[in-house]
Amino acid sequence: MHHQNLEKLKRLRLFGMARALEDLQNLADRGQLDFADQLAMMIDREAEDRANAAMQTRLKQARLRQAACFENLDMKPARGLDKSTIRDLFTCRWIGEHRHLIVTGKTGTGKSWLSCALGNQAAREGYSVLYTRLSRLLDDFAVARLGNGVGRLMRKVTKVSVLILDDWAMIDLTAAQRRDLMEIVDDRHDRGSIILASQLPVESWHATIGDPTYADAILDRVVHNAIRLPLKGESRRKPETNGEASPDGDAKIDAKT
Repeated sequence: MHHQNLEKLKRLRLFGMARALEDLQNLADRGQLDFADQLAMMIDREAEDRANAAMQTRLKQARLRQAACFENLDMKPARGLDKSTIRDLFTCRWIGEHRHLIVTGKTGTGKSWLSCALGNQAAREGYSVLYTRLSRLLDDFAVARLGNGVGRLMRKVTKVSVLILDDWAMIDLTAAQRRDLMEIVDDRHDRGSIILASQLPVESWHATIGDPTYADAILDRVVHNAIRLPLKGESRRKPETNGEASPDGDAKIDAKT
């Protein structure tokens, strides 16, 4: 009967419960546990396994550029990070409030690393996350438009709880790119959060967007509801820096998936 129950649980893909049942079978004092306690143990194991699997799926789909986490965050005073602000950000409360985050600083100060660390934490807290460079995202929209896949790609981008746009405001936008960016930002207004990582200060973003009307509309939807996190200090890509430095990389979004 024990073997049959194990096989049935596995066929039902209740692998956590199957492992718990095996553990119970080998438990010397199993007889001291009543049926309710044994059933609770099996249910808890299944729920834990499913939660871990879901988290791993979210982390994989996030395509984070770097394996960053709160535990490895360098809080040295030279970086200009406020400890209370950082701790509050890692609670992910701001995501539930549909607020945005702006991370600025010179090259190599850890903008991408910190953005990925927050994305990692968000995924662990149950939020869907997607990381990409702004230029790559806009290129993906241009390609998707050639195959009539813009709507599918827009839905893919819109449905994530946290969209991380790295290298924000690094290029002057074309008319088509401004329209795409406006749709992305507008669809997330009061419905999802954006993390913007940029070398340029907010005051310079208007010029890179180009058209004053689009610039006003885009920035109004992002900046006024955003938490600002300016990073200071020297580049962290020098050989003597700690684990926050990492090779460059980015993710391409497939409109067909």
